[in-house]
Amino acid sequence: MSTPAISRYPVPTLDSLPQDLRERILAVQEKAGFVPNVFLALAHRPDELRAFLAYHDALLLKEGGLSKGEREMIIVATSSANQCLYCVVAHGAILRVYEKQPLVADQVAVNYRKADITPRQKAMLDFALKVCQRSHEVGEEDHAMLLGHGFSAEDIWDIAAITAFFGLSNRMANVIGMRPNDEFFLMGRVPRHKG
Repeated sequence: MSTPAISRYPVPTLDSLPQDLRERILAVQEKAGFVPNVFLALAHRPDELRAFLAYHDALLLKEGGLSKGEREMIIVATSSANQCLYCVVAHGAILRVYEKQPLVADQVAVNYRKADITPRQKAMLDFALKVCQRSHEVGEEDHAMLLGHGFSAEDIWDIAAITAFFGLSNRMANVIGMRPNDEFFLMGRVPRHKG
């Protein structure tokens, strides 16, 4: 049985990539224990991968009113709405790790309204899904609702920006047929083997 391709486009080898991208990918491999397929699939166009990583880092590695887990909840819920297998699986794994809850990612992906998350987080995801599916309907009442849950104006921007960025990511992953790494499926569900 052969392993399915990770993308319908040519996937470069690590050795063929520009040094900056190769170093970034090797650093991720060192930390995670594997290379997430997104890096190699999007490396088909190195300049676009650099731009993707820069915006990703600006949104997800910054300080702010959203926790790392909440950022991942936004990604999982909106990626589920966009039917993006790669992002639901990969970011679901990251969500499980950040929240230290093996069930939360499945709950958020299937129906966040019934997930074991706070009312504040459900309000955040209500807004994220509105941005994802009906951004033209966002109005003052949405901002007021989030402010009422303790989100700042900057947090609201972050929720919208993460949703929008992953809308791009979801669509590209679907178009190129990006396959999630097998490692993601168990991550955060079973203890990680040291060694």
